[in-house]
Amino acid sequence: MNKNTNPPYIPFHPNPSKPKYKAPAGAVDAHCHVFGPASRFPYAPERKYTPVDAPKEKLFALRDFLGLDKNVIVQASCHGKDNAALIDALENSDNRARGIAVVGEDVTDSELRAMDKAGVKGVRFNFVKRLVDFTPRDVLERIAARIAPLGWHIVVYFEMPDLPELESFFTSLPTTVVVDHMGRPDVREGLEHPEFQRYLRLLDRQRNIWTKVPFARALVERYSDRVIWGTDWPHPNMPVEAPDDGVLVDVIAKIALTPSLQHALLVDNPMQLYWT
Repeated sequence: MNKNTNPPYIPFHPNPSKPKYKAPAGAVDAHCHVFGPASRFPYAPERKYTPVDAPKEKLFALRDFLGLDKNVIVQASCHGKDNAALIDALENSDNRARGIAVVGEDVTDSELRAMDKAGVKGVRFNFVKRLVDFTPRDVLERIAARIAPLGWHIVVYFEMPDLPELESFFTSLPTTVVVDHMGRPDVREGLEHPEFQRYLRLLDRQRNIWTKVPFARALVERYSDRVIWGTDWPHPNMPVEAPDDGVLVDVIAKIALTPSLQHALLVDNPMQLYWT
């Protein structure tokens, strides 16, 4: 069923500003997406939102405009388990992009090997109920066991109130685990909120759990060797308007206060995770 009853999708910013912050050479946008074009890469019938086309050409042009060097492209729910747009972007990136796929239990070993050759480095497990339907954990466990020998990792997307019921599953996974969007905490509650403190305790205990940090200085300073940063372009599911990506780049210097922290966040960590 084509689910087009949700509010209209908000297009990405049409004219982002040039960042004042100059990223170090080799900087990686470690979380972004490609959408379509639908005429070539149709959206999944079961999708819960329909995006504006955001093809690889626009993503790569934005990367260069922002002064970044590489991308990690994450399969978004609007494309379901059809990773064709993602693979096409990777194969046309001149080795400047890596990917995170979404797969089902029916994926074949040959398909996994082909994705690995194209530059896929992990799979995404999405637990955000408003975006995807529930996948049984035993299915996810079997997928995790199959991708672990490839050296891939698992990206998990969830919302912070759901962490208590998901935490034991995350810690049981046989790979590195990367948390999307810091687990979507309610930033209005501050660093001392019990939900965020639980997340910090999880990171303290589990050295194999990394986190993406759109804005949190505390995480960059505390886990400097396990943090990565991304724009989230083209910003799916924004409620009002898409952010200016140039402004997002300028936030980097506010969350990573020293050149060494900035280099770790933008170069060392993503290169270790995606290009080694």
